[in-house]
Amino acid sequence: MTSLDKPTSDTDQHHPTDRENAGGRHAAQQDAGSKAVTEAALFEAFGGVRGMVETVLPGLLFVTIFTINKDLHTSAIAALAVSLALVAVRLIRRDTVKHAFSGVFGVAFGVVFAMMTGNAKDFYLPGMLYTLGLATAYLVTAAAGVPLIGLILGPVFKENLSWRTRNPGRKKAYTKASYAWGLILLTKCAILFPLYWWADTTQFGWVLIALKIPPFLLAVYLTWVFLAKAPPPIDVFAEMEAEEKAAEQAEKDRKAEQAAAALRNPEA
Repeated sequence: MTSLDKPTSDTDQHHPTDRENAGGRHAAQQDAGSKAVTEAALFEAFGGVRGMVETVLPGLLFVTIFTINKDLHTSAIAALAVSLALVAVRLIRRDTVKHAFSGVFGVAFGVVFAMMTGNAKDFYLPGMLYTLGLATAYLVTAAAGVPLIGLILGPVFKENLSWRTRNPGRKKAYTKASYAWGLILLTKCAILFPLYWWADTTQFGWVLIALKIPPFLLAVYLTWVFLAKAPPPIDVFAEMEAEEKAAEQAEKDRKAEQAAAALRNPEA
């Protein structure tokens, strides 16, 4: 059998398409891994499902009780009590308490406002003003080139502020995400503030509860989309650790050289 007749084994054949497919699979795996990391970081930053429950439950309890008995004091005390209970559960389990504490402060301000004015709708007013201020902050910081969502998520991704000067692709993604958050929250305010004046307390309360989660989920989803397409974060924590290790190694090398020099020249 001549060389022309000899069959060629699979291992002898090198198809560029095979290498391209392998490279494509590797890139797809990296992309999937990056998206998973981004999703996990967003859940950590914004509290996940439990954080959403802690955000909604006090207001839901308030409007439910007020719908039944129209008693402002009972409704307010119940909302504040459940907020404190949520914090206590987190403390007992030694979980992070930042989301639960923010909920307690929001409920406490709402209770104070409502008790002072005697108007049950004022229970929701501090939260509405906070949402309006937050929307403004997102838009202003995005326009100023220091998007708020980047300041929030930078430490979560271990990149701190490196995205501002070293990673323009992520800065662009953070800017888009901040604009998205600002516009979504402004739209929510545009719905709620007119209802605050026109609707009765029960109707307004249920609309507000209905608008708690969907705008939030939309903003988180858009943030995930923008960041999933952005370059990966620069891990400045790892860089600092590497620099510290390099400095320690350099110091050890310097001391070793000094010791070796002393042995070579003991009279020095």
